[in-house]
Amino acid sequence: MEAVSPRIPQQSAESGPNHAAIEAGLGADLAPVVSGARRRALRDGDRRIDTAHLLHSLLESDPEARAVFDGGPQLARLLGYLVQRSIGYGLRWQSAVENSGAGPVTAGPGWSPVAAAAMEEAYARAVLRGDERAGGPDLLAALIADPRSRAVEVLERAGVDLPRLMERVGLGRDERQECAGRGDAG
Repeated sequence: MEAVSPRIPQQSAESGPNHAAIEAGLGADLAPVVSGARRRALRDGDRRIDTAHLLHSLLESDPEARAVFDGGPQLARLLGYLVQRSIGYGLRWQSAVENSGAGPVTAGPGWSPVAAAAMEEAYARAVLRGDERAGGPDLLAALIADPRSRAVEVLERAGVDLPRLMERVGLGRDERQECAGRGDAG
């Protein structure tokens, strides 16, 4: 009997950081987020999970992350925009690797460099707080920390007040200034 290849993109050694180790640092609540992001990447025809895939899946799966937003209209507008992106807007991103310019783009399927960095950052935020596992707000903060990420682009296009969101997810004043400064540089 021939082995069946999975339809969901798998991480490989060539794709950069040890993604199994990164995922091990995520809380059980984030497992559906990662699975959902993988399905979105596959459905969108992308070889890598990017920060927009993670954001979309996070907002659908995690009530704590949704609660960070100002509620009804803003969240509905953001989810509407993410749905539009998933049915066509994201086509301009296909075959282009999400990269903040902070480091080299790695080859192979798996995670975009920015998404991998966000996963690592989410775990680091949890550890700093004394937790062993990252949660939805940790991942949300990590997704918006790089002003050149696709998640930030989606949030801006949906009209989300990013400085307020950064404050609500607990990005410190220095982190917010650093993020704003990096956005001016690109």
